[in-house]
Amino acid sequence: MNVIGHKIKNLREQKGITQEVMALQLDVTQSNYGRLEKDDRRLNVVKLLKIARILDVNISYLFNESDIISDNMNPEFSNSNKEVYDILIESLRSEVQHLKDEISFLRVMVRS
Repeated sequence: MNVIGHKIKNLREQKGITQEVMALQLDVTQSNYGRLEKDDRRLNVVKLLKIARILDVNISYLFNESDIISDNMNPEFSNSNKEVYDILIESLRSEVQHLKDEISFLRVMVRS
């Protein structure tokens, strides 16, 4: 069952946000965004965090951990989301560094 995608769609519609606007902010096509709402297996952490920010909700709300919606981005929500963002950013930085190291290694191997 597509619980997260359905919840995202309902929130988006409640806030009067079109799929086109969501797609633009997520840097995907409208049809790709529509598929995200229909098949939540296509969602990844980065997209979920962006969607939570656009819809102005705590990410835990999308997973039914909280039924509170923030109208003015309550500091409690922003702190909770900020912790998740910080963890994600650190993880992505680490991954980027790892890829840079691999590229450097491969360049040396190709030159040899």
